[in-house]
This record gives sequence, structure tokens and C-alpha cells, in this order.
Amino acid sequence: MRAVRFHRHGGPDVLQLDEVAVPEPTAGQVLIEVEAIGANAIDAVLRRGGTPWDRPLPSTLTGDVVGRITKLGQDTPPGVAVGQRVAALTDDAFAEYAAADADFLAPVPDDADAGEATMMSMTAPLALRLLEAGRIPAGGTVLIQSAAGTIGHLAVQLARSFDPKTIIGTTSSAARLDFIRSLGAEAVDLTDAEWPDQVRKFAPDGVDTVLDAVGGKVFDQGLELVKPLGTMITYGGISGALPMIPVSSLFGLRSVTGVSVMGWRMASPDGARADIAEVTRRWQSGELRPVVQASYPLSDVVELHQVLDARTHLGRLIATP
Repeated sequence: MRAVRFHRHGGPDVLQLDEVAVPEPTAGQVLIEVEAIGANAIDAVLRRGGTPWDRPLPSTLTGDVVGRITKLGQDTPPGVAVGQRVAALTDDAFAEYAAADADFLAPVPDDADAGEATMMSMTAPLALRLLEAGRIPAGGTVLIQSAAGTIGHLAVQLARSFDPKTIIGTTSSAARLDFIRSLGAEAVDLTDAEWPDQVRKFAPDGVDTVLDAVGGKVFDQGLELVKPLGTMITYGGISGALPMIPVSSLFGLRSVTGVSVMGWRMASPDGARADIAEVTRRWQSGELRPVVQASYPLSDVVELHQVLDARTHLGRLIATP
């Protein structure tokens, strides 16, 4: 089968299509014939290299796939069957077939849009878990960094169910600022060196919750915006710099919590499955509206990553085998 690999670190041009063997599902896994693949921003970081998360080369691209189950590994959960259409997170997503953990599959109706459905397995459940962990009080204020991206635009929508007074989203282009406003959030330009002052115009006393996957200086500035008894959620470092938190910055009764999908699945498998079910319910009811900006053939993965690097897309980018 065809699968994307990179044999060295660098720009999008290091990505290539290789012929590899179709994976064999191991115990607890299923094999999925892929019809759509959702790209993750972190893979552009991993592709460039020089991060704390670098993997051995040649390496694969992670992502959320949608397709039909064609084969079961041993000991798959009851109710999982060949022929089911599902979404799943996998480490080797940009391929014609993918092996995935059968415990955390999101069911996908036959008539559902495959691109939208890619967001039900990891990105939407993660957005919901970030908000839950952020302890947003009713009538409070939440700041969502990178709010026009795949996870961010879902978090903006899901945040409404927490009954906040103000939802603030940051981004770095005029089109993305308009997109955030169209979702019902206040928009702040992260390219402005004084962007924290823009946030303070909407939240003079600070914010109750910040969701941050940028890291580096942006994390530090966001933490300074958290009011006493507020919560800072960190779930990545797209800037390539993981947060380094001085204990003194927490003496104002601020809390910092790190969240990851895999960590949540290990800590609370039932809770992780409940999150998948909940976001899927909201999507199918129309309450949650995932946005797919563009779809690319798998052979155009270099172009997809050029757009991913430019960070100008709205919502998610999709590839199709």
C-alpha cells in the first residue's frame, strides 16, 4: 500500500509516498481501509525535527482516519465488527490502510461527511476534555489560543455549554480573526506584541481559564493573564518549546494542568469513551459544526503540509487516499 514517510527532518518536501506492507492488526486493534485522513498541526513540528518528541527515522504522520473496518485483531471489544464505518486516531494515518486501537473508535454514520467525522476520534474529544479540565465557572472567561485551528475552533463551540460570559480566541491572520468572530468569540491578534493588552480589554480582571498548545513565550504571557483560582491548560508546544513554569508564578493561586488524549485514555478509559460519545452526539445533532477547509489527494501531502506550515487554514485539512 502507499503510505507517507519522511526519511530526514525538514520542510514539507521531505515527505514522500513509499510502498509498504499493509499493517496487521495486533491484539485489541482493527484494520481500517481509509477514506479520509485528518492532519494534525503537531506533525509539522515533528517533521521539522529538533523537538523533545522526535521519533526514529524513517517516520510516519499521525492523524485521525475515517473508513471501514476490514479486519479484527484478537481480543477486540464486543460489538466491533468488520464493515463498520469508524473514526480513529492512529500513529500511521497517511496511508491507504491503518491499524487503530479498537477501544476508542468513534462510530460514523454511512451518510456522514468523512472529513468532518475525522474530528470525532481525537480532536473534538480533546477539545471537550481541555474545557472540562479548565474548570470554567459559569459566567467566567476562557481564552483559547490558536482558536481557528482544528482543536481550537471546536473548543470555541464546545465552550458555550459551560455558560461563560466571554470566550476569547487568538490567531495570527485577518481571515482567521474573522473566522473566530463568526464562531461567536472575541478575536485577538497574536502577532501583536501587545496581544495580552487586547485580552485585558475583554477581561480586565484576567481570565478564568486558558487553553494553550503553543508553548514558549505565548504560554508565559497567557499564564500571566490567569486570575487567582484560575486554571492554565497546556496540551502541547507547537512553537517547539515546552512550557517551563517557575513555581513563583503559581503563588497567585493559579493552577497549571497538562492534558493529553493518551494520558486521559490511560487514566480514565470509560471517561475517554464517554467524551467520544458526547462530541459525536453533539455533531450529529448539529450543535457542533466541524469545519474542513480543504481536501488533498494523498499524493499532494507536500502541498497540504505547506498550508499547515503557513498556519492560514480554518478548521481542518484533509487527505484522501
